Amino acid sequence: MSHLSKVRMNRLFQHGKCLDVAIDHGIANEPDFLLGLEDITQVMRNLINAQPDAIQVNYGQADLLQQHAGSKPALVLRTDVGNAYNQARHREMWAVLHNPEAPILAALQQDAAAVVVNLYLIPDEPGIFRQCVENIGRLRHACERYGMPLMIEPLVMAPAGQGAAYGSLGDVEKIVPLVRLARELGADIIKADPTDNPDDFYRVVEAARCPTLVRGGGKGEIGAVLEKSARLMAQGASGMVYGRNVYQHQNPARVVRALMAIIHQGVTGAEALDLYLRSE
Repeated sequence: MSHLSKVRMNRLFQHGKCLDVAIDHGIANEPDFLLGLEDITQVMRNLINAQPDAIQVNYGQADLLQQHAGSKPALVLRTDVGNAYNQARHREMWAVLHNPEAPILAALQQDAAAVVVNLYLIPDEPGIFRQCVENIGRLRHACERYGMPLMIEPLVMAPAGQGAAYGSLGDVEKIVPLVRLARELGADIIKADPTDNPDDFYRVVEAARCPTLVRGGGKGEIGAVLEKSARLMAQGASGMVYGRNVYQHQNPARVVRALMAIIHQGVTGAEALDLYLRSE
């Protein structure tokens, strides 16, 4: 890793750990994802005040973070867009980079600390898998040249008729090989789904051999979310990338405070819940 990459990694990982709050859901073109993000300007203000380690957005919303004059979280910029999250199953699946000719130009212009891209494994959809591998190849070349850390998000998606359309799975036997592939392709950071049994997550960390962040998924009951987060940290996770489990809660700042305590102070799920309930 280059010196510049290490500088950016240090901005993202305070003392080796990171809470990255994702509010890049508008790019999914899925109405349910926008609940809680309708006024994204106010959401961004609230998150900056809550001070997670990083905020993950798309190019069109990055100015809301980077134009803030005071102390602010690091920027993680998403680089790709696709149709894998819609409720309706599509006849043609695709995932493309915003700017394939200069895939990290926007991240450099916006002073991002890292870029993120998907690696979808969807049953009977080899085309989108190939597109993801091609996207990663372009990004890896650009990231190496300009010293930008690359976060890869390997997602094992559900087959048709199994749960929500294109919902991701927590099957450790399927997650581990895909995470290993992401690392083989050059990931500096892995963003992976939690395993169905949180105590199996150490296997994902072993396969990643780089900082491994846990993907949050849909909103859950706060006590269960905090308990599971603490168990995942105990298995070697370097932090979390949570979106709906932060911004769709009534008081996102309190959720951030509880998660930061788990990630950076090593408190238990019960202690984090007590902190959440006592916060004003």
